[in-house]
Amino acid sequence: MLQVATALLFDRNNKLLIYLRDDKPEISFPNHWDLFGGHVEANETPEEALVRELKEELDIEISDYQFYKSFESRNEAKANVKFVFVVRIKQSANDLTLHEGQRLEAIHIRERANYRFANILGEILDDYAYCQP
Repeated sequence: MLQVATALLFDRNNKLLIYLRDDKPEISFPNHWDLFGGHVEANETPEEALVRELKEELDIEISDYQFYKSFESRNEAKANVKFVFVVRIKQSANDLTLHEGQRLEAIHIRERANYRFANILGEILDDYAYCQP
């Protein structure tokens, strides 16, 4: 099964960083909100994929992250397992340059219901939010 590394990426203001996927009919879930991350390549661990993807998508280097949970996603063109990590960075959204997608936003986790997320990402955010004190 395909593996995906996904980040619950929080900035220095404890805002969740998300991005709006491109509005292209050839991609899955066009014009939906997404979390940062991507496919785990051959001979790569989910952790290595997480570090690589955040470098590619936001040009940030991370070394501090915690594994949260894995989730199976079967409602996509290719069923996959999403390895979800919590990542906290020292930058704010305004300090970052998005290299993929239409735009970057920083939201409070409570605002998640106001966004249309790709595939099971809304469920992942709900799961995480309900587990927080």
